[in-house]
Amino acid sequence: MVPSLKLQDLIEEIRGAKTQAQEREVIQKECAQIRASFRDGDPLQRHRQLAKLLYVHMLGYPAHFGQMECLKLIASPRFTDKRVGYLGAMLLLDERHDAHLLITNSIKNDLSQGIQPVQGLALCTLSTMGSAEMCRDLATEVEKLFQQPSPYVRKKAILAAVHMIRKDPELSNIFLPPCTKLLRERHHGTLLGTITLITELCERNPAALRHFRKVVPQLVQILRTLVTTGYSTEHSISGVSDPFLQVQILRLLRILGRNHEESSETMNDLLAQVATNTDTSRNAGNAVLLETVLTIMAIHSAAGLRVLAVNILGRFLLNNDKNIRYVALTSLLQLVQSDHSAVQRHRSTVVECLQEKDASLSRRALELSLALVNSSNVRAMMQELQAFLESCPPDLRADCASGILLAAERFAPSKRWHIDTILHVLTTAGTHVRDDAVANLTQLIGEAEELHTYSVRRLYSALAEDISQQPLVQVAAWCIGEYGDLLLEGNCEETEPFQVEEEDVLALLEKVLQSHMSLPATRGYAITALMKLSTRLQGDNNRIRQVVSIYGSCMDIELQQRAVEYNVLFQKYDHMRAAILEKMPLVERSDPQVNEEGKEKQTGAQPLEATAPVPTQPQATKLLDLLDLLDDTSGHAQRLPPLDPSPGEALINLLDLPCAPPTPAPIPSVRVFERKGLQLDLSFMRPSETPALLLVTATTTNSSEEAVTHFVCQAAVPKSFQLQLQAPSGNTIPAQGGPPITQVFRILNPNKAPLRLKLRLTYNHSGQPVQEIFEVDNLPVETWQ
Repeated sequence: MVPSLKLQDLIEEIRGAKTQAQEREVIQKECAQIRASFRDGDPLQRHRQLAKLLYVHMLGYPAHFGQMECLKLIASPRFTDKRVGYLGAMLLLDERHDAHLLITNSIKNDLSQGIQPVQGLALCTLSTMGSAEMCRDLATEVEKLFQQPSPYVRKKAILAAVHMIRKDPELSNIFLPPCTKLLRERHHGTLLGTITLITELCERNPAALRHFRKVVPQLVQILRTLVTTGYSTEHSISGVSDPFLQVQILRLLRILGRNHEESSETMNDLLAQVATNTDTSRNAGNAVLLETVLTIMAIHSAAGLRVLAVNILGRFLLNNDKNIRYVALTSLLQLVQSDHSAVQRHRSTVVECLQEKDASLSRRALELSLALVNSSNVRAMMQELQAFLESCPPDLRADCASGILLAAERFAPSKRWHIDTILHVLTTAGTHVRDDAVANLTQLIGEAEELHTYSVRRLYSALAEDISQQPLVQVAAWCIGEYGDLLLEGNCEETEPFQVEEEDVLALLEKVLQSHMSLPATRGYAITALMKLSTRLQGDNNRIRQVVSIYGSCMDIELQQRAVEYNVLFQKYDHMRAAILEKMPLVERSDPQVNEEGKEKQTGAQPLEATAPVPTQPQATKLLDLLDLLDDTSGHAQRLPPLDPSPGEALINLLDLPCAPPTPAPIPSVRVFERKGLQLDLSFMRPSETPALLLVTATTTNSSEEAVTHFVCQAAVPKSFQLQLQAPSGNTIPAQGGPPITQVFRILNPNKAPLRLKLRLTYNHSGQPVQEIFEVDNLPVETWQ
């Protein structure tokens, strides 16, 4: 039999292995030796073998067969055995293994022995892997150790009590009485552990919180002593007296002073002293100052003290350490609602942080900058944010653009400024704006009648320069269609003078229709604009007719339908065209709060008689009346009597069909993605036998000149849905209309909630890896109702 290696020799041999296979071979041989030694039951070699097994476990190899040996070593009277046994229990056992309950009696016996090293091992093990059941069984023994004369044992007993409180908060009553006495301790470790234990008790037990508010003056005195004279030089770091103890006391004071005015008043002077006397040149001092600021903001502090706290965070923004600047931005973002004026003083420093190269810093600075916008500084802040939008990273553009639009809508000083701001955002980052940006801008332009000429000329100029920003193109096409006559009338005093001809306007809209960058919705805006221009321009409409007729055979169903209807309007109803294509009337904006208030007032003003239900005509009767009118050509239709059966039965009787439910109407498909020739369409189907189930077929096509490879489509839905992704038909889409990739999503919607999808597409195109993440929230109502 090959002799077993010593631990040091095993470590050297494993480190000397040149390949993973050699390392695995060495470990397998040694594990076999360890198993054999365990079976032989040699008590003198057991702790050495377990020590080697623990090293193997640290390397990631299985070592579960050593769990029972840990229990044997813990029960041994020898300290060398107990030391390795407790270490093995901490590494190999946890709450998921029932074997951990077997060491409860051993820990109980070791805690009562009175041998300090053994008590320390037992307490460390209990703090590491003690379950709630073990904590309940051993809580009394741990509480007794609080009275031990040895500070070493007391410190470990207090930390074990912290673990017990976290596992079972009902044990708070056992540890509550001795904590007040332990606050008089002079031993650093014991005092720090006591503060931690009191913090846990106050967070988890309201009775403990009320009890320890009585010791706030004592905590204040301890912290004042730390700040003025220091606790001990050995615990000072970079000239800051015991920062760990200061931070822990400040956290406890924050909990005790929250929503309690008397306790807050007691600690106000001390917090001001800590905030002004702490050295900020070292990181330890900055940590103490941050906790001081958080405590000031959490309690009922004086107004001057809160301003001092905000100024400290403002100094943090000038620090060279990125972590300190990030913490300052995060803290100021939390305070901006409660102390807006104090945070406003550091607005220029916050704006400078927008230029940080670190993405996390610039994102926090953007969030804080948007929160600082108000009616008095909106012009200056929008200039800074628009400048940042032009150079910000792509992953921040959507947040920046949305924030600018929301702030402009809320604090716009004038309609013209509002329109200019939205136009700048659409020109700079049109593809990153929210879906409602187009509707909001068209509504704003429609309401500002005095700015119609200015708006249409600005949009025409922007469209002539760039047709790639789809929201901008849609708004421009709508505005040109509505106010094209104003575009041709003459110059506007508020814009640079330029002359526009009818042919130029038509050519620009045709360019939009023919561009490969135009989405189907954008083409719909453009063809409608052309149609409206047929009533606003003075020239011949033959060119418009030709363009509209071309799209009568378009592959896009909606665009084809529009073109066909417009052709019919030209051919059969030309006398009605001018009336049909008049300018759109203003639509009142819907404000949910105003609507709710109006409803309440209207409901309250109605008399009691109005609350009686009004009889309504059954749906089936309405349908029968409609069919009867169609059958009677004389115009004197005989009204059928009202029918009692349900609408479904009425339809069956009318059509003389067997008793079967009507076939549901097909759900229209939706194109959710289009980029450089790659299109993703979603089609839907609902099995009649399972109404809550929706089958979504994702069809991906490629009309570009290069193939798309390694294509992967992943989807996510809200928590109330259940999603199952089936395997796709492939991962490569040939170029120029090759066979598409199809994939089926099975979505179960038992609550009939509105359906939203989040899709992530990853693929290689033109030799470049591409990843697209977007949300689809404009799905047809039939997909979830």
